[in-house]
Amino acid sequence: QVQLVESGGGLVQAGGSLRLSCAASGRSFSRYSMGWFRQAPGTEREFVAVISWNGDYTYYGDSVKGRFTISRDNAKNTGYLQMNSLKPEDTAVYYCAATLFLSNNNYHLKSKYDYWGQGTQVTVSS
Repeated sequence: QVQLVESGGGLVQAGGSLRLSCAASGRSFSRYSMGWFRQAPGTEREFVAVISWNGDYTYYGDSVKGRFTISRDNAKNTGYLQMNSLKPEDTAVYYCAATLFLSNNNYHLKSKYDYWGQGTQVTVSS
């Protein structure tokens, strides 16, 4: 089992920045690829970004490329999502997730992730 806890959400003005954290406990976090998804009211949960277990590979959703950066610190069992140039359409609950099996053709599928955090709200005002 892996337990994930997100933090760092909040209210920010458009153009601002936030950094989300995902603290992991349980089985060795360093073995897992870590992803971020988001869900706005009335919409499907959307892929945001993922980073491989060793940090060598990162993938981003088209809507956040160039603005968001995913990273991780395995020594601290923590993953991060740096969000810059935030837009009102980035408003959502953000979830981190973990998977042992990451490939370049399924990283965006929420069904591929085994463990999920409870989510943290990000609200961007215009």
